[in-house]
Amino acid sequence: MQRSDLADLAAFAAIAARGSFRAAAADLGVSTSALSHALRGLETRMGVRLLHRTTRSVAPTEAGAALLVRIAPALAEIAEAVGAAGAFRETLGGTLRINAPRSACRLVLMPLVARFLAQHPGVQVEIAADDAMTDVVAAGFDAGVRVGEHLAADMIAVPLGGPLRFALVAAPAYLAEHPAPLDPDDLAGHRCLRQRFPGGSLYRWEFGKDGRDLVVAVGGPLVLNDQDLIVQAALDGLGLGFVFEDSVRAHLGTGRLVRLLTDWCPDFPGFFLYYAGRRHIPPPLRAFLDLLREPHPEPTATP
Repeated sequence: MQRSDLADLAAFAAIAARGSFRAAAADLGVSTSALSHALRGLETRMGVRLLHRTTRSVAPTEAGAALLVRIAPALAEIAEAVGAAGAFRETLGGTLRINAPRSACRLVLMPLVARFLAQHPGVQVEIAADDAMTDVVAAGFDAGVRVGEHLAADMIAVPLGGPLRFALVAAPAYLAEHPAPLDPDDLAGHRCLRQRFPGGSLYRWEFGKDGRDLVVAVGGPLVLNDQDLIVQAALDGLGLGFVFEDSVRAHLGTGRLVRLLTDWCPDFPGFFLYYAGRRHIPPPLRAFLDLLREPHPEPTATP
């Protein structure tokens, strides 16, 4: 059997099924002359006439009908196998590994991942919640999440949600015993709930108003390494917390926390998904980037 025989046999079957060279050519996306040439070549190689051809009709000869009975099931099975193989291209698979701060996971990433998994059930997503400044390339991650100011210059960054804003908060019970600060300078007399980064440094609170920027190294009796713990400590009346606004929005709405120095807490660029290079992007990451370009409702943080 020659390499061209399979294609010519499929052409013969299409002509016999349609009873027309013109209709079969349209189905196969080839010219009528090309189809006629293919059939003549097949008949020449086999040494037998397969189709009766007149100006009005096309019908299988006895030899053609016998051949058609044998090859039709095989051609149908081949078409089904090719279609099944193509489905692997359409069904995305593999693993997407993302490194992200815990706050980013909760505020913006997890709602997007839930949507992504619903669209691509064949993909496995692995998220490492990590507040350290991990080198995502060296650690084998496909992408990472950082706030804009901490992005490396050689990385490609895509916005992950909108701008962020910090909120200085306290419980009513704390404010009943300590006067509310009116200016960042007043924080020196308060019990501030401080945050330590994995590298060992303490976060210095950042404020801005009317073109004036302040970075305050606050003091206080409690140091934590997680914003959720800081929120809980603030709810317990242990001091002032300086956390992402979305982390405490629900508590502000119920009055369990009170917001302070609101005009000193401007917006700043939010989280970005970042990755190295535009070439050879893994298919799961490319699909996730496509998701980020789709319009979607703003994620709602869980208190």
